Amino acid sequence: MRSVIDVMDLSVGELDELIETATDIINHPDDYADVCHRKKLATLFFEPSTRTRMSFEAAMYELGGNVISMSEASSSSAAKGESVADTVKTVSNYVDIIAMRHPKEGAALVAANNATVPVINAGDGGHCHPTQTLADLLTIHREKGRFDNLTIGFCGDLKFGRTVHSLCSAMARYPGSRFVLISPEELKLPSYVKKNVLKSQNIPYTQTTDLEGSLQELDILYMTRIQRERFFSEEEYVRLKDSYILTAEKMKNAPEQMIVMHPLPRVNEISVAVDDDPRACYFKQVLNGKYMRMALIMKLLKEAGRI
Repeated sequence: MRSVIDVMDLSVGELDELIETATDIINHPDDYADVCHRKKLATLFFEPSTRTRMSFEAAMYELGGNVISMSEASSSSAAKGESVADTVKTVSNYVDIIAMRHPKEGAALVAANNATVPVINAGDGGHCHPTQTLADLLTIHREKGRFDNLTIGFCGDLKFGRTVHSLCSAMARYPGSRFVLISPEELKLPSYVKKNVLKSQNIPYTQTTDLEGSLQELDILYMTRIQRERFFSEEEYVRLKDSYILTAEKMKNAPEQMIVMHPLPRVNEISVAVDDDPRACYFKQVLNGKYMRMALIMKLLKEAGRI
């Protein structure tokens, strides 16, 4: 049974196919209104979410399907100690496809290995968030028109930022990609990502703590929040949380064609004044995420012979 746990589960050809499908959905939404008629999606979220859960649900509804939702672990049998494996074995009897978010790295793989329907990883701890990466890729494609020869600056929490890890892996497949890694020393990109993704493919990258000094060389600035929920110490979180704040004043020094992305939610790392800048694309990412999730749901259900 085909599942998507990591964006690397999808080939470059499949990514192109999903982007093509999403673009067609944008242009011809009525053609997709009944594709998933009488099919059901389960959204199993063991960790808080607004955009991802609602995006999956909106995607399924717009395909003509239905949704069974679990929005927090305390409302499920997980609160009684039920394992992820047993939960998905049970839920597989009720639905055609599952989207799952879990705070533990590797939980999505456990789910996929035990479910009898496709599983989509909606985020597993600090590991992967493949459908956010699909949203990111569609945004880059629509805004920049290409994936090759782009310099991407990742700024903020690069240690725990699963969206950063996933997008690094995806963009490393395209020729001419270059990364600028902007973070406090304590939140640098993990060595395993640098080794397995960047160094293994000879992807050029630089590491710096200087956001303002890096802006001029970027095609894309990918901001992230410092994630309180990933810290063991409140004191350390407070010390680092305002490490980088992108303001309208700083944007004056950025290239005219640079775009600003953010997986959201933001706290205060992007000033609301930046929202009016035409280079701000983070709310476009939200909408693009719905279209790519629609495309992925259809792809997996077709491959499973369910539509």
